[in-house]
Amino acid sequence: MTIPDTHSTQPSVGAGRTVIVGPVRYQELCGDGRRLLLDAGFTLVENETSIPWTADDLAPLMPGADAVVCGVEEYTRQMIEIAPKLRVISRLGVGLDNIDLDVARAHGVDVVNAPGGNAAAVAELAIGLMLAVLRKIHLMNRDIRLGQWDRYVGSELAGKTVGLVGFGATARLLATRLRGFEVTVEAYDPAPDQRAADELGVTLRPLDEVVRRADILSLHAPHTPKTYHLVGSDALAAMRPGAILINTSRGALVDEDALASALKEGRLAGAGLDVFETEPVSAANPLLGLDTVVATTHAAADSREAYERIGLSSARAIIDVFSGRTPPTLAN
Repeated sequence: MTIPDTHSTQPSVGAGRTVIVGPVRYQELCGDGRRLLLDAGFTLVENETSIPWTADDLAPLMPGADAVVCGVEEYTRQMIEIAPKLRVISRLGVGLDNIDLDVARAHGVDVVNAPGGNAAAVAELAIGLMLAVLRKIHLMNRDIRLGQWDRYVGSELAGKTVGLVGFGATARLLATRLRGFEVTVEAYDPAPDQRAADELGVTLRPLDEVVRRADILSLHAPHTPKTYHLVGSDALAAMRPGAILINTSRGALVDEDALASALKEGRLAGAGLDVFETEPVSAANPLLGLDTVVATTHAAADSREAYERIGLSSARAIIDVFSGRTPPTLAN
């Protein structure tokens, strides 16, 4: 991949400055962005383990941090207040619920993310989960490895109504990719974009109608106080009998106990879940004991192409800040 010249800079921009890099496998997956930072003169302190850093891991590093490349580690008030030199937290992704934006703002720390950078990857995994649940792929994969040769009768995606909760970049790419499956797509968004919906052949409806009409309900909303347990017992009861829930967004959007009950009682046919309210998810979570659930490890955004895009975006944002430019993806 060729790095555009628009963010070329002199090594003096990063000279004497330290970037804390929390995401695992950063060197492997974000090579171009990493080189951009090194060429600008920054010193990188990288997570070389296979698991995200905890608060105990971060605390000794923060006093020397001028910038952060943030993965899923938590940048709380405590972390920000012990980092007097910190100027920017650059999120390697979209969601910002692991960063205390109010505290960052109060301390003059810019927070940036990479909107749309991993949208294609998330949209494609959402389709993969839909197909896996509908065609019971996970059950056949399990059985064949156990020496069993059972054939499961599933359902086709064609002809279904797919309801999207949220109609941002990921949901729009998902709607685009669903065109070939001959489905009806309906969506809810608190700030609806009628023009985008018209271009994609998507019908915008109120949330309760989208929930009630969907054969497959796919979540693409951020986690905020307003969206916490958005899909709870009431929403699940309103869904069509035999509907499927897909969540590639945030685990806290779903009341997991209510979902488990709906699945056990047969009111829903299945669920494809990439995210859980507590992660890593416990093996004792009742959802994982259900054959109707396909689960993945919060990996929807994890494509090599997505990492290259967001790796470059996050590096450019850091260089922008120390070059006196306003990053185009400033979140706070």
